[in-house]
Amino acid sequence: MTSEPRSGATRHYVLAAGGTGGHLIPAFALATELHHRGHHVALITDERGAMLPGKPKFLPAHVLPAGRFGKNPLGWLGGVRAVLEGRSMALRLFESFAPSAIVGFGGYPALPALLAAISAKLPSIVHEQNAVLGRVNRLLAGRVDAIATSYDEVDRLKAKHAAKVHLTGNPVRAEVLALREQDFPAFTEESLLRILVTGGSQGASILSQVVPDGLAMLPPALRQRLQVTQQCRPEDLEAVRKRYAEHDIPAELGTYFEDMHERLADAHLFIGRAGASTIAELTAVGRPAILVPLPIATDDHQAVNTREMVKAGGARMIRQEAFQPKELAKQIQAMAMNPQSLANAAHCAFNCGRPEAAKALADLVESMSGVDLMDVIRVDAGAPAAAAARPSTSSARKAAKEQADQ
Repeated sequence: MTSEPRSGATRHYVLAAGGTGGHLIPAFALATELHHRGHHVALITDERGAMLPGKPKFLPAHVLPAGRFGKNPLGWLGGVRAVLEGRSMALRLFESFAPSAIVGFGGYPALPALLAAISAKLPSIVHEQNAVLGRVNRLLAGRVDAIATSYDEVDRLKAKHAAKVHLTGNPVRAEVLALREQDFPAFTEESLLRILVTGGSQGASILSQVVPDGLAMLPPALRQRLQVTQQCRPEDLEAVRKRYAEHDIPAELGTYFEDMHERLADAHLFIGRAGASTIAELTAVGRPAILVPLPIATDDHQAVNTREMVKAGGARMIRQEAFQPKELAKQIQAMAMNPQSLANAAHCAFNCGRPEAAKALADLVESMSGVDLMDVIRVDAGAPAAAAARPSTSSARKAAKEQADQ
């Protein structure tokens, strides 16, 4: 369900995000919530983002230049020029659209829009999907008006910014959130064990290499009950299909599943990467997982993303260098040999979910633009209760507490 604007005011908002699903899925969810509250919303992104499936029809997309800053300083000059050009274009957009606030979701395409907002003295917010503050959000943390986070603890977030930090959670797609009302699929000692394996939009070769052989090493009583759905890279598809056939394990393979939320609804166990949207969806639905963080992720943020879910008992994390068939089989046995253990892990994952994330973020956005609110952040009764995310330092925790007490 969505909410109407409490003040009855219709406002304009600009969302700015990098062109990947990790940045744009929460942006789309916020746009939808704000739209249902009667506001007008526009998106700033790159060419990839403008074409990403799932963009709401009501949401116009503006493609602005956004330079990238790699390890080679020789390329930075061109990046700076692109950012400045994008900033100028964003300022012209603001003149015609007259936004009440700008919300950045990370990624280099968000940088010009946020710099323009700061220059124009417009209210600005950044939303961090990961458990490590990203580069763009880290660069602007001291200059924006608010920082919305998805986790209670966020690395690389300085203690001095604690007063402007709000724990909202990471918004997920409506069709996934709707699954939260469904029970975990019945799992007994006789029923099928349905496993969903994905590695992002294009799959992951390491999963294709390890998962079939790992499942084949399970005890016969468990292996004979497997039903696998796996997303693979196109170049891996036939080799993976051959491996499953050799192991006599039923598996449905594909390079892309349009009904992924339905597959997640049926799954007893997820195996895959630990991107922010993946974690948010698993906890929103309550699905236990074996997570294999992408080793080249910036600041190792995927490994940090697993921290809360693993600590709660809803997931197990295996580093890619240790992700071998024998280790995978060991971890699956630990979770699934006892049906109650898998159900308990599902419950633990469910308790990590923040289903009110889109509403909480919309409340924060409205509050920055003058809409009267009694509570800026609304926390679901089943979610971890917190009014503000806390950096991983004792001083930040103290500052956040003092701010909440005021």
